[in-house]
Amino acid sequence: MHSLEVAAVRKTYRGGATALHDVSFHLTDGVVGLVGPNGAGKSSLMRIVATVARPSSGTVRWDGIDVVAKPHALRKMLGYLPQDAGVYPHLDAREFLRYIAALKGLDPRRTRAQTDELIESLDLAPVARRPLGTLSGGNRQRVAIASALLGDPQLLIVDEPTVGLDPEQRIRFRDLIAALGRDRIVLLSTHIVSDLESSADRILVMAGGRIVADGTRADVVGAHGSLESAYLAHIGRAA
Repeated sequence: MHSLEVAAVRKTYRGGATALHDVSFHLTDGVVGLVGPNGAGKSSLMRIVATVARPSSGTVRWDGIDVVAKPHALRKMLGYLPQDAGVYPHLDAREFLRYIAALKGLDPRRTRAQTDELIESLDLAPVARRPLGTLSGGNRQRVAIASALLGDPQLLIVDEPTVGLDPEQRIRFRDLIAALGRDRIVLLSTHIVSDLESSADRILVMAGGRIVADGTRADVVGAHGSLESAYLAHIGRAA
């Protein structure tokens, strides 16, 4: 079982705007939903955890190792899908996934098998040989999701992954994420609360750069009746 510890992380940008205010939490294997309105600080937090950005202060530890000081300790275990993930329009899905696998230094033989598995599980087979630039936004997003899953990452960070997916595709993605969370840490950021109803083991609610609620779905929902109602109540109190 792996461990991700975020301790007193603060992020202040040039000009003085503070995106994160002393954020702290500790995660172990499972699916963790990070939910909050646009501008809550979710993407800033995930970029720091993914070692793409550095905090202004505070620490991030992966299995006890400070990854702010030693980012490569985490990067070889990481799958990261940022909100603005792009694809190469002239490559098809298989070509793109093999290219990303080569950048990650993955074994080519294993990559071929995993590429086929991901294309099948994400229902990409009908469009796998078409240039990515000709695909719909939902199909391109599914290819980007597949690229984050290459190499069987032990920490998977996905930022607004279901944007552009139709309802059936969102259900398939939630089922995939729930299965992946059985033996790794999955941190899933979204402002679509329904994405977490059946997949998240734990919920972190963000507002104004702070964690305003943290617990299991039952803990966070409390007496509110639904996750949607609880979410609105928590961010309303933080406003």
